Amino acid sequence: MFFELPLLSLLIWTPILGGVLVLLTGSDKNALEAKVISLLVSVVTFALSLPLFGLFDTATATMQFTEQHRWIESFNVNYTLGVDGISMPLIVLTTFTTVLVIMAGWEVIQYKVAQYMAAFLIMEGLMIGVFSALDAMLFYVFWEAMLIPMFIVIGVWGGPRRVYATIKFFLYTFLGSVFMLVALIYMYFQGDTFSILQLHTLKLNLTEQILIFLAFLIAFAVKVPMWPVHTWLPDAHVEAPTGGSVILAAIMLKLGAYGFLRFSLPITPDASSVLDIMMIVLSLIAVIYIGFVALVQQDMKKLIAYSSISHMGFVTLGFFIVFMIYENTGSWNGAALGIEGAIVQMISHGFISGAMFLTVGVLYDRMHSREIGAYGGVINTMPVFAGFAVLFAMSNAGLPGTSGFVGEFMVILSAFKANFWIAFLAATTLILGAAYTLWMVKRVFFGDIANDNVADLKDLTTREFTILAILAVAVLGLGVYPAPLLEVMGPTVDNLLQHIAQSKL
Repeated sequence: MFFELPLLSLLIWTPILGGVLVLLTGSDKNALEAKVISLLVSVVTFALSLPLFGLFDTATATMQFTEQHRWIESFNVNYTLGVDGISMPLIVLTTFTTVLVIMAGWEVIQYKVAQYMAAFLIMEGLMIGVFSALDAMLFYVFWEAMLIPMFIVIGVWGGPRRVYATIKFFLYTFLGSVFMLVALIYMYFQGDTFSILQLHTLKLNLTEQILIFLAFLIAFAVKVPMWPVHTWLPDAHVEAPTGGSVILAAIMLKLGAYGFLRFSLPITPDASSVLDIMMIVLSLIAVIYIGFVALVQQDMKKLIAYSSISHMGFVTLGFFIVFMIYENTGSWNGAALGIEGAIVQMISHGFISGAMFLTVGVLYDRMHSREIGAYGGVINTMPVFAGFAVLFAMSNAGLPGTSGFVGEFMVILSAFKANFWIAFLAATTLILGAAYTLWMVKRVFFGDIANDNVADLKDLTTREFTILAILAVAVLGLGVYPAPLLEVMGPTVDNLLQHIAQSKL
């Protein structure tokens, strides 16, 4: 039944058209109608994404749920969609997170409610389009278009420095993408196609590969973000409303990492191998240096933002450590562990970072402060909330049994096969992560009640409890039993490594 439906098109266009419908509700006099429609659309979209997981064939690496229609025939541009074991979990993560973001903004957003809700629905459809596009030009259109609703979210509902943050966010991400467009156009003239799967088989010499790899690197590194093009992220997080921070951390950062897997590794395998040391060094700088930067932050959102950069360093490390494993052992055995661990880390970080920004949002809604020094002893007045917050903090620190442990542990194990010292340096994030996370938890939640404002705090509402409980189940479920996710991605990762091995010059 479901295979007969254009599921991916439904997933892309249902939230986009739903967002337009929400906009038609008009002014804030109809705010309740806007909220109800938004929640219904997000829940329906999430429900539509579940068959992707339930009916996914884990025995094959071929693209599934494919669709193809002619679009711009003169340039051989097609509306081509499909998912594999890498993109499908990210689509489900996107639909899952959007439901929680709509719920989180239910009472908090008091003005331009319809526009706020519509922005997230439209952004959801565009991000799903990025993950499911199999035509490079279609990918680029979705990639650029999703910047617009996030730009609006931060610029309209953000903090006092929102204009600065939005312009910085847009310039960094847009200018980086221009280099990707140049690379795509060059490859089109080489292969007369924008089909991503056909570009994977395009024969390029080493010089061409290096130049294309660097063009992709600029675009994807900004989005991850990797050091040193990471400075837009803390500003964007601090100024964004809670929902914007959640989507930014949980989904948008994954788009850059996804780009490495969909473009850089399969299209430019030799360049990826030649430049693997550079990528590993940049990843380790993100893991270690940015971890120390997080340690001295006084703003909770900034701390979590820098924590995200540090944890995403594990993702890029897992991608590029595979080439060092091959160089040192002459075999791809163990390489899959690094990429699989990186993908698990992407999904896990989506849950954890989203949860942590939501917990900060709960406190900010009550006290209108993100400064760690403004709190103290919160556990005395909000014990249920504190329980959730400590769970998410432990997962952020990589506690075994939570999702934060699984991906990082897999990447570290893979790094050991390449080089002991790289693995040792990567493992320092377990210490640094525990240091800055527990330091924040101690100052915010434990000890005596710091002031009258903390004494007046009320514990979670039913809506807030529901959101955090759902995320807690996700964090613990992936931490205890990651097998379903690994089964889905396994054949796709093996096929990617096989393609890289066969394509190397």
